[in-house]
Amino acid sequence: MRATKYKKEYNVKSHEVDCHGFLRLLSLMSILQDIAVENADKLGLGLEVCARHDLAWVGSNYLVKIFRMPRQHESFLIETWPAEKKLWGAIRDFTMTDESGKPIILASSQWVLIDAKRRRPGMLSKYFPDYEAFGERALKTDFPKLPTVGESASKTSFKVRFDDIDVNGHVNNTIYPLWASESVDKDYRMTHLPSEIELCFKKEALYSETVDVLTEQTEDESLHSICDTKSGDELAQCRIKWQKLV
Repeated sequence: MRATKYKKEYNVKSHEVDCHGFLRLLSLMSILQDIAVENADKLGLGLEVCARHDLAWVGSNYLVKIFRMPRQHESFLIETWPAEKKLWGAIRDFTMTDESGKPIILASSQWVLIDAKRRRPGMLSKYFPDYEAFGERALKTDFPKLPTVGESASKTSFKVRFDDIDVNGHVNNTIYPLWASESVDKDYRMTHLPSEIELCFKKEALYSETVDVLTEQTEDESLHSICDTKSGDELAQCRIKWQKLV
């Protein structure tokens, strides 16, 4: 597999923006996921190839730095590439630049290769011995452990909808930051936009289950623990830094 960067021009559609006309957080995470899938397909390690070998790529971590959210009908260039090899998976990074070439969003993600039959991580070198990576990072991060949410955290509950489930049979990773952002105080949310997102995924959520989002909020940051309501197991952690809408 010869490592290549993958570029694509994207135009923000009307259904992808929020009430202020900015790209929705859910839309942003979906765009990152979509271009990652497209590049993996071109590199010969996409969904169909993995399915033939009972494998699956599962996102475990994200760091997304947002200088500004693109607006409705705005065009930008998104680029992604395999950044680093890991024992059980890989790092994939992204850049989004506006029409003048100025970066507007940078992102780094960590993916684990899963043996679907055994439900355990699979060694990257075993299944894709020719995997190459650039060794170039959009953001330098080792995805450090996020802080624990305090006992004074508020709680918001969500029921897993049919539309939250992906082809792997569990909640798609794009939904977790949506749950986190929806758990922030509504007046605050109406006047702020995310400037940085950290995500750590731990366990899958399934259709019709209920999740509790525990939220601790300060002036410019919210910390979230997303848990299974019935078992209490933590499914994911999220930290969002916010900037005031101007």
